[in-house]
Amino acid sequence: MNKLGNYANGKWVYGEGDGQALFNAVTGEEIFRATSQGIDFKGMLDFGRKVGNPALRKMTFQERGRMLKSLALHLRNHLDKFYSISYLTGATKADSWIDIEGGIGNLFSYASLRKKFPDTSFSIDGEGLNLSKNNTFMGQHILVPKEGVAVHINAFNFPVWGMLEKIAVNLLAGMPAIVKPATITSYLTECVMKEIVASGILPDGSLQLICGSAGDLLDHVTAQDVITFTGSASTGLKLKSRPNILEQNVPFNMEADSLNCIVLGEDVKPDMPEWDIFIREIRKEMTVKAGQKCTAIRRIFVPGNKIEEVWKAISKALSQTPIGDPRNEKVRMGALAGHIQVLEVKTQVQKLLASSQIVYGSLDSVELVDADSKKGAFMSPLLLLNQTPVHADPVHTVEAFGPVSTIMPYKNMDEAVELSKKGKGSLCSTIVTANDQIAKEYAISAATHHGRILILNRDCAKESTGHGSPLPMLVHGGPGRAGGGEEMGGIRGVKHYMQRSALQGSPTTITAITDIYQPHAQQTEEIIHPFRKYFEELAIGDTVVTHKRTITETDIVNFANLSWDHFYAHTDHTSLEGTVFEKPVAHGYLILSAAAGLFVDARKGPVLLNYGIEECRFLKPVYAGTTIGVRLTCKEKVEQDKKDDADVAKGIVKWYVDVYDDTGESVAIATILTMVKKINQ
Repeated sequence: MNKLGNYANGKWVYGEGDGQALFNAVTGEEIFRATSQGIDFKGMLDFGRKVGNPALRKMTFQERGRMLKSLALHLRNHLDKFYSISYLTGATKADSWIDIEGGIGNLFSYASLRKKFPDTSFSIDGEGLNLSKNNTFMGQHILVPKEGVAVHINAFNFPVWGMLEKIAVNLLAGMPAIVKPATITSYLTECVMKEIVASGILPDGSLQLICGSAGDLLDHVTAQDVITFTGSASTGLKLKSRPNILEQNVPFNMEADSLNCIVLGEDVKPDMPEWDIFIREIRKEMTVKAGQKCTAIRRIFVPGNKIEEVWKAISKALSQTPIGDPRNEKVRMGALAGHIQVLEVKTQVQKLLASSQIVYGSLDSVELVDADSKKGAFMSPLLLLNQTPVHADPVHTVEAFGPVSTIMPYKNMDEAVELSKKGKGSLCSTIVTANDQIAKEYAISAATHHGRILILNRDCAKESTGHGSPLPMLVHGGPGRAGGGEEMGGIRGVKHYMQRSALQGSPTTITAITDIYQPHAQQTEEIIHPFRKYFEELAIGDTVVTHKRTITETDIVNFANLSWDHFYAHTDHTSLEGTVFEKPVAHGYLILSAAAGLFVDARKGPVLLNYGIEECRFLKPVYAGTTIGVRLTCKEKVEQDKKDDADVAKGIVKWYVDVYDDTGESVAIATILTMVKKINQ
């Protein structure tokens, strides 16, 4: 018996009993057995909290990000192994690429996202708020990793992507995870997990795996844990409603299958590129992963006068899609995950046929390449037609989770929007149009009911990632039936695994806590200019107060000539009536340039270059005759990785620039960045 392993408490454990039989989706042969019987699920949670969580919490965002990058590079060395097992799930090479390399791509994306975070184990959230007249009391939100475990309950259709896209986020946040993939395809998840464990890259307790039932796992979660669920809305509701989850107020993020739709704009005609784009997108979404995607197109809305032309064009495209053994290079659509899935899809189709009819495909037969329809979990793509979508409920409430979609007519854009909303919330919707006004009308009106909206036309189609492709830096989720949650989304996703807390105190104390200089905090003036210090030597709050300079009318005229900025407020004495200016005012960038001239130490030293400006505000007009000075303060330090052994070891230093006039009031503030060399190369 080839039994799958569960990775629990830092070791591989094989459950008791024979377990559930798992089958090759293409041949129908039994290939594995899965069981988690006898596993101590409470112990897994305790191990994650007591071992994995502290280890990750001690690491900085930069260290966690580099850890993700190392893991991604390691997994890429084992692609052949992953692909060979992925074929057993019925996936074609293209399907497997989405699942396997798409999942690894998430690791890379979140590894790069570390650059948006400080070199600390926690992060500030938003700007600080001054809460007092004399600048001695302020507030600042911070984010700290939760002290629990992220429990990921995943669907069968993406056994690799489902795991990696979620753990990339919680690991960057500093939180360990327990992954519970759908049992039917968990053998591929287990294969990837074995390589993760073998790599030794993750700290002990960072990641655990359950192949089989989750048992009483959810009875032991607490408010410090986070649960994510991907699957059917009905199953998600049962899990979310468990007494312990409700009593403990455990965060529960649900991403449920939804009745996603695509709309053909009224402007699109058969001779336009958008027509072909529309047909291709539908064929792709019906056949990739054999339609077993939570983001697949289930409803197709077309102007009523084009309905017949469109369904015939889609049918022609589907007829040119070879189906069969995914190992055959000619095959473009493989098998469903198993015979149970085929039966479930056909049962749902029968419900849809109460108000719709099949215009392409067959429920009973399918032509295959190198495969046997009696042994494998194959079925024909099915295109249904419903002529009365306004009054037909099943087409908006029943989902056949396979290569099935229904085409429907609409009268005008208002009706198209209303039809899209009858799905009661979806993960994504697409509109294909060459008219930007139509695109705007649909996007703004329909956005309340869709987590993501793709606008497709000839300008973006070639590089578009497509209707059904969630992206790491964009939120994946949707309202209502789609689960009401969101995952990924870049920084937004990381925050789901962190606790937000509002700090109140003096700017000096908040600076000490956050490692980021807050305006009006104490500053440290030293004899050594901060630009003479190496990265390791600089401390938050290190400040230089410069000598002063008087801005003259000649400065303003010369800067206008040098920059070619002859805006009237700087150069025209006769055009100031009715403006906020009393007389020609100095250019804001003249003030910033003059400030740089005051605070820069000109000698060659550890500062390698100016890296840019993050923010800049001009607060008060500066006229000729005004004397300005600068307080330059080390605000924040961010480590940088060496590109190779020959690269210079360095970091980015953010400086708070406060330019003030002879009354002591700030006239400009900015955050500038410099690249600073390290002592240790």
